[in-house]
Amino acid sequence: MTTDTETAQIINAPNRLKAKLGGHFKSFNAEAVARAEEALAGMSGQFSAWMDEEIAKLEAAHKIILEPTSGEKELESFYRHAHDLKGLGATYGFPIISQFAGSLCRLIDSPDGRSKAPKSLLSAHVSSIVAAVHQNVKDASHPIGNALLRELTAQVAKYGAPV
Repeated sequence: MTTDTETAQIINAPNRLKAKLGGHFKSFNAEAVARAEEALAGMSGQFSAWMDEEIAKLEAAHKIILEPTSGEKELESFYRHAHDLKGLGATYGFPIISQFAGSLCRLIDSPDGRSKAPKSLLSAHVSSIVAAVHQNVKDASHPIGNALLRELTAQVAKYGAPV
């Protein structure tokens, strides 16, 4: 509780970011950003093929982890492929795939999570990713995509993974 006789002191900390960056980022180059966006748009015709490749890698890794002899090494490989899709889904025009893959990554992000995660929930994530691409479900505004995302997220939360 403060009274009228108490005063507050505001301390403005110096911004040392400029000093640490040196002269590298003196100004924002909007032209360079525009060129990068144009280059990305020029490659967008290849996104579908690249997405198919990434999903094939995830499916292959998934098939391996379902084998009784698979272990931590195989799960780590599966995680890396899911993590790749988490970053690439939105770039390739499927933000919901980034969300599905993000949910999967949260589930198996740690060794403890990997040991607790039921294979059926891993499979549900992979099936959702594959279905989204095949059915052209791009984002969570699609009713089926939204329902899948909500259910996967709820199931992941049951295993203590942060949402």
